[in-house]
Order: sequence, then structure tokens, then C-alpha cells
Amino acid sequence: MKKKSAPTRVRRNAEDARTAILDATERRLVAAGPAGIRLQDVARDVGVAHPTILHHFGSRERLVQAVISRRVKAMNHEVVLALVGLPPGDTGGHAPTIALFERLFQMFGPGGHARVLAFLALEGRVPGAEPESLMPLAQAAHAARLARRASRTPRPSLEDTHFTLLLAAFGLFGEAIAGPLFRGEPEDAPDEKTSRRFREWLARLILAHLEA
Repeated sequence: MKKKSAPTRVRRNAEDARTAILDATERRLVAAGPAGIRLQDVARDVGVAHPTILHHFGSRERLVQAVISRRVKAMNHEVVLALVGLPPGDTGGHAPTIALFERLFQMFGPGGHARVLAFLALEGRVPGAEPESLMPLAQAAHAARLARRASRTPRPSLEDTHFTLLLAAFGLFGEAIAGPLFRGEPEDAPDEKTSRRFREWLARLILAHLEA
């Protein structure tokens, strides 16, 4: 029986080694969640000895917490970029809202953020860097919502605006995680056109409610 060759060792400085370990761990986090992270696998992926990982992070759990913290910070940063990427002052019509939904979905889906959040929720983990809640965004959206309303029309509550944005987030999250499954599409051939129509429909639905 042919003996497996040892993984090739790669020489790096301390900062590069730490970054490479986090990168490899993050790929496994997206694929299998925190429970699927094994130091032996990460060491093989990076091309370092197992003790090297312990040297940089101290323990498996500290490595897992470090990579979760890094991933959550990246998610928060991408959400901010998606929001500030909208044209300044362009709040009329459906096009900006649909564009925002599409940017957020691309962040959730292909980037793997939705999978990571699902794994963390199922394992009951609290990230070292808490994800931002939707309340600050809801407060800003609510102020804009009130400014557009006629003085004689009933004032919607902040809770209504907050819950509406939560519904949008749940819809995008669910589509990224299980949209093809719920529609009965083959796992290896999801219907991207139907997914896009659903996202556009959801954006119009949310906007219609906020403008009603």
C-alpha cells in the first residue's frame, strides 16, 4: 500500500502565516460550520505543522472564535458598502430598492455569509464581534418614511418599519439558504431566473408597504 506523502511545508513570516491559517479556516467554516473545523485539516490546507496553529492561536476554540469574529466584521462591512452604494438621495421608484436587495443577496448567497450565520445560529454561538442589528437602518428608513407622508395620513410605527425590514432580511436569508430546495429545484441546477424574480418581487412588496 502506497504511503501518503507528507504535506509540503510553506515558509511564511508570522503575519502571513496567521492570515493563511485564518483564510483556510474560513473556507472550512463556510463549507461545514464551526463543528467541521479540524486543526489537522487546516494545517494540511496551509502547509504548516499542527503545532504552528497552536503557536499562533493557542487552541482550536480560539482559532474558531477568531475566524468567526473576522467573518462577522466582513459581513458588517459589506452591508455598509451595500447601503452607501445607493445613489445619494435616490429613494423614489423601485429600481434603487431592487438594486439594494440584489447587492445584499449577493452578499448573503455566493459569498457564503448566509451559510455561516445559519451554522452559528444552529450551534448557539455568539460571535466575538456582534452582527449589527437592523434597528439603526430601521430608524433611518422610518424617518424617511415619515417625511414622505402627508400630514393627514396615519403615522406608521417604528416597529412596523423595523418588522418590515426584518421580513426583507429573512426573505433574502432564506432564499440564499434554501430557495432552490423549497422550490423543488435540483441542487446542482438551481433556477437563477426564478430566484431573481422572487428577489425583485420581494423588493417591490417591501417598498409598497413602506410607501402605503
